[in-house]
Amino acid sequence: MNLYSKLRQRQAEGRPIRVALIGAGKFGSMYLAQVPKTPGLHLVGIADLSPSRAMDNLQRVGWSKECFSAPSLEVALAQGTTHIGEDWQAIVSHPAIDVVVECTGHPIAAVDHCLFAFDHGKHVVNVTVEADAFCGPLLAQRAAEKNLVYSLAYGDQPALVCDLVDWARAAGFPVVSAGRGHKWLPHFAQSTPETVWGYYGLTEEQARIGGLNPKMFNSFLDGSKPAIESTAICNATGLVAPPDGLTFPPASVDDIPFVCRPIAEGGVLHQKGQVEVISSLEKDGRIIPYDIRFGVFVVFEGDTEYIRNCFKEYMVRTDPSGRYACLYKRWHLIGLEVGISVASVALRHEPTGAAIGMNADVVATAKRELKSGEVLDGEGGYTVHGKLLPAARSLAIGGLPLGLAHDVKLIRDVPAGQCLTWGDVAIDTSLNAVRLRKEMETLCRPSELR
Repeated sequence: MNLYSKLRQRQAEGRPIRVALIGAGKFGSMYLAQVPKTPGLHLVGIADLSPSRAMDNLQRVGWSKECFSAPSLEVALAQGTTHIGEDWQAIVSHPAIDVVVECTGHPIAAVDHCLFAFDHGKHVVNVTVEADAFCGPLLAQRAAEKNLVYSLAYGDQPALVCDLVDWARAAGFPVVSAGRGHKWLPHFAQSTPETVWGYYGLTEEQARIGGLNPKMFNSFLDGSKPAIESTAICNATGLVAPPDGLTFPPASVDDIPFVCRPIAEGGVLHQKGQVEVISSLEKDGRIIPYDIRFGVFVVFEGDTEYIRNCFKEYMVRTDPSGRYACLYKRWHLIGLEVGISVASVALRHEPTGAAIGMNADVVATAKRELKSGEVLDGEGGYTVHGKLLPAARSLAIGGLPLGLAHDVKLIRDVPAGQCLTWGDVAIDTSLNAVRLRKEMETLCRPSELR
């Protein structure tokens, strides 16, 4: 509640939070748009594979050129400006940096960036939730071992859901369900970058003019991103995954408490304390008015007659029993809100969501019949989509994490709709991301599977 006053205090003391950003693409640019308006903050360095693109993005979001023309980090520190370069290691390792914002969207590189930052004493706000989905618990552990903070990024839906869940629990409410919205019909799971714009309602020409990335947008449409983000939510809050993947029940905002209650009471939940994703489309494709497509929610329980009477008195919208209610945000502002995480990490030493265990996993699943010798193209592509599973089930089948299903070759056929396993692919075991994931699987594997 007092982050702004703490930021202003740091500004008055001449001790700004010193930040390094890795990746100045779409998400990073949204954060950059807010940096000049945030007191007590100095973005010292930006690392990007294309410094010229990063400079273009800075100007596009409103920065004047003199603010990012520092030829070195030392000049940037002396002038209060920003240095842009390709050498992410030099920027991250600089002793002046307090917080690193990982914003590449590349899960394997993100793991390298996080581990390097921890080794050099830096807190990390990890925007690349794909990396968190397959090894977040161990990244959080690595940070804690060094008295550092590893955090999900506020503005992205997992951290916002964590915030709502924390609110409910801190207020004394049992959490029944939590999650996010999505535009969903079952056949979207087989969507490819060639079909995505038709499902979105755009022409290819409109997408081209807008500079939209079909693979990235398809990762949302085909259910991969909702599965990734639901995994992060489960692992950060202790909520559980549905036994056989997300069901995407359709509902308006007002109907969420009716839908997200146990099956025995007329809802869709296999148990209380489960994540789910709400569709903004009816099963026949009709658009639902007052949807939560771009938002997040938590369903909580009035577990006494007195509390249920309070719900009535204050006209809280509940299910017909009066027992289940919902708090929600209909939109999220993505990178525009990342500053909340940076401030929380630096000033409170608190994450805005971080994995506390391996409760769930997102497993690469064949979009079509796949043949030995094919190369997987990862999230949002032509070959696989992500399926949310309980962690115990994923570990039992040896599920291949979606974040590691990119540029790897199949060594046997996989039928359409089947989850891929480690045994289906030839993978580079020297990668930090693969080693960390394998270590996490050993640590988190139930005793009966060891």
